[in-house]
Amino acid sequence: MPIETTPVFVTRGTGPAPDAELVAVPFGPGPALAPDAAPWLELPVPVDALLAHYEAKGEPGEVVEAPTARDGGVRRVLLYGIGDGSAAASRKAGAAVARRAKGRASLSVVVPSEGRAAALAEGALLAAYTFTIGDGRAKPVKEIVFIGGDERDLREGETAARATALARDLVNTPSSVKTPAWLAEQAKAVAAGAGLGVRVWEGPELGEFGGIRAVGQGSISPPCLIQLSYTPDNPRAHVVLAGKGITFDTGGLSLKPTEGMKAMKTDMAGGAAVIAVMSALAAVEAPVRVTGLVACAENSISGSAQRPGDVITQYGGRTVEVLNTDAEGRLVLADALAYAHAELDPDVVIDIATLTGAAKVALGPSIGAVYATDESLAAALLEAGEAAGDRLWRMPLVEDYRTMLESDVADLANVDREKSGAAGSIAAALFLREFTGGRPWAHLDIAGPARAGSDEGEITKGGTGFGVRLLLRYLAA
Repeated sequence: MPIETTPVFVTRGTGPAPDAELVAVPFGPGPALAPDAAPWLELPVPVDALLAHYEAKGEPGEVVEAPTARDGGVRRVLLYGIGDGSAAASRKAGAAVARRAKGRASLSVVVPSEGRAAALAEGALLAAYTFTIGDGRAKPVKEIVFIGGDERDLREGETAARATALARDLVNTPSSVKTPAWLAEQAKAVAAGAGLGVRVWEGPELGEFGGIRAVGQGSISPPCLIQLSYTPDNPRAHVVLAGKGITFDTGGLSLKPTEGMKAMKTDMAGGAAVIAVMSALAAVEAPVRVTGLVACAENSISGSAQRPGDVITQYGGRTVEVLNTDAEGRLVLADALAYAHAELDPDVVIDIATLTGAAKVALGPSIGAVYATDESLAAALLEAGEAAGDRLWRMPLVEDYRTMLESDVADLANVDREKSGAAGSIAAALFLREFTGGRPWAHLDIAGPARAGSDEGEITKGGTGFGVRLLLRYLAA
C-alpha cells in the first residue's frame, strides 16, 4: 500500500513543543547528547546517567526509551543514536524510531543539525511501509513530525521513499491480480499523475517482439510492452531504462520446484523499479530525457507454452535457441534492448532485473550486481548506489565465456549450452549485451536484494524497491 504515514515538517523554533505520544531526540556517539536535544527533555534522571545505565553508545539504530512528564500524564522520549551522521547511519536511525512508534498516532522526531535530513526522513518513512491484505498486521505510526532540518532535504527523502514504496506495492501485489495488463494499467495511472508519455504494445502489435511473445504464449494473461517517456526542457542526454516485468514465473516447461516458485510474484521487481523511477523524475527535476521500457509476460505452462529447443526471433532479427524456458527474463529484455537501440537512439541504456540466482549466490541478499561496457557509467552507478543505500558490486564481462552461448542452429542460445552451471550471472549479462548495439550499457542483476525475508533497517519483508533510489540519484545528478 502507499505509505500511510503522514510526514509533517516543522522549522525549529517556529512552533510549540510537540504534544506527540512519542518524541525522538538524537544522541551520540560517545555517547553525547546532541545540542538540538536539550529543549525537548524533561527526564526524571540526568540524561548522562540514563545513557550510562543502558550502556548506550550512540550507534545508529540504538534507541533508549524513557518516560517524562506531560501535562499531568506521561510522555515517552526515545533517545536515538545517530552514529557518524552519515546517510547510511541516518537511514538506520530514522527506521529505528519509526518502528518503535508502530501503532501510535504520532511521533515527533528532532532532526539533528549535523545529520542527513533526507536520509533520516527516507529511513523513517520506508520503515513505516506496510503491505497487507486485511487487518492482520500492526498499523504504522499515523504521523511523523520532523522538527528542524532543511525542508527541501526532508521532502527529497519523502520523494525517494514514496517512489520506493510504489515499487514495493507493485512487487508485493499477488499474481492473481498482477497480470501484464494490470501492470500496464498501473503504469498508465503513474503516467497520468506524473505527466509522462505512455504507450503499450499488446496483441498483434507485439509482432516483432519475439522474445516477449514466446515467454507469454503459454499464459491466459497476454504479454505486453510498456513505454513511459519523460522529457524535461533542454535535456542533456537520453537514458533508456529497461525492466524485466515477469508477473509470475513458473519456469515454463523447465518447471521450477515448489519452493522456487513461492516468491515469483516478485519476478517483475526490475519493471516495478522502472515505473517507480519514472513516477518521480519530475519531482527530482532530472535534467535528462528518460524512456522507461517494461517487458511484461507471465511465464506459465500449457499446451501453447514454448518448449526447450524452440528457436525464436527477437526484435531486430537475431535468432535464439531456447534451451531453458526458465531463463526467460533475458528473452523479454533482449526485445526491449534491441528496440531501444533501433528506435530510440539513447546515449545510455540501463536494464534492471531479477535475472539470475547466481548473482544472489555470489553477492548475497543485500548487494546487486552491475555489469557495464562503459567505465564512467559503471562508476556513476556504483557511487549512486552507495549514496542511496542500494549497494552494487561491479562484476566482469568475461569475453572467454561468450562461447558458452553459441548455438548450432541459431545466432545464440539463451543459456550455457555446456550446462556447466558456472558463471550464470555473467552468461546472462553477455547474452543481453548482444542486443545493445554497442551503446554505453549497464545491467543490474538484483535477484538478491529485490526481496527480503525479514524487516531490517528501512527494508521491510517482501519487495524492497531496490534500485529505485540509486537510479533516481544517478538520473538527477
